[in-house]
Amino acid sequence: MTVTVVMIVVSGTGYYTATAGHGGGKTKTPSSVTTGMATVTRGTLTARTSVSGTLTYAGSYQAVNQAPGVITGLPKLGQVVRQGQVLYRVNGKPVVFFKGRKTPMYRDLKRDMTGLDVQELNAALVASGYDVDGSISSDSDTYTAATVAAVKRLQYDLDVKQTGKLGKGDVVFVGAAKIRITGLQVKLGGQAQPGAAIITGSSTQRQVNVDVDASLQDKLKEGQKVTITLPNGSSAKGSVASVGTVVKKAPSGRSTVSVAITPGDSKATGDLDQAPVGVSITTESVDGALMVPVNALLALLGGGYGIEVVGADGSHHLMPVTLGLFDGTAGTVQITGKGVVPGQKVVVPTS
Repeated sequence: MTVTVVMIVVSGTGYYTATAGHGGGKTKTPSSVTTGMATVTRGTLTARTSVSGTLTYAGSYQAVNQAPGVITGLPKLGQVVRQGQVLYRVNGKPVVFFKGRKTPMYRDLKRDMTGLDVQELNAALVASGYDVDGSISSDSDTYTAATVAAVKRLQYDLDVKQTGKLGKGDVVFVGAAKIRITGLQVKLGGQAQPGAAIITGSSTQRQVNVDVDASLQDKLKEGQKVTITLPNGSSAKGSVASVGTVVKKAPSGRSTVSVAITPGDSKATGDLDQAPVGVSITTESVDGALMVPVNALLALLGGGYGIEVVGADGSHHLMPVTLGLFDGTAGTVQITGKGVVPGQKVVVPTS
């Protein structure tokens, strides 16, 4: 029984066919085809998928203003502001940014008041270094004498009247201890509307956002290692931070889920925002796999694949093989087949 194979020639035109028996009959590559040699190797083969992503910053935050008046000071886009620092100014008065997720500033605060907003304030005063003698418990929800003293220190630094009290427009809570300014919803000289978002920000942690085929969702785990190809052509290591569970339908009909990736070294990614990058994600791995370059495969007209093995005497033998995992990034494929062993030389087209 003979098997007809077809090899697509990368460097030439068209293709050639050769016949060989399943028992490893001899075949000879026509001289018109430019070919080279590759080796069957054994090792760990990983199946990787390459996708396009966007390099940006993690997190999305809003500063909601409570102070009425005219905007007299704003941060710059891209500026990093830490809690305890002035975020913007209304009627010349500073509005301080503090970390807080539980509740916004909705009332004026003074001694002996209690609540989640007071708890957030106490924790922020401790974290910002205004509780110099350690008198405030960071989880206390009471506006104590120690809170008053810490607020006075803050007011001293801000060069405002040291009352020990805070108006609801004096502080804005945001869900991070440090934010990078990404958007301004008002202009200098514009009206500060109480209850309106005035500034948007992100964290300073770099992140790559990608959409991957929904069929890969169960193969991706938090902490899984990836390789990021940056706009300058260099590579950086990263890991999966989160895998989405909501399927998105593209106009093409393709179903995807969102995956967030954290670079291992934020500094290595530069400071570009919304920059296109490539991401190589390992989805499967096999140890001890026999592998060859993908272009060593010969498509059998009767179905399946084979490789053309070159013997020590220079003879060529066709060996049918069964395919396993593909590593699209490295251009290799796992193979199994009778008589296939590491070290064998196989024919590949050359450019």
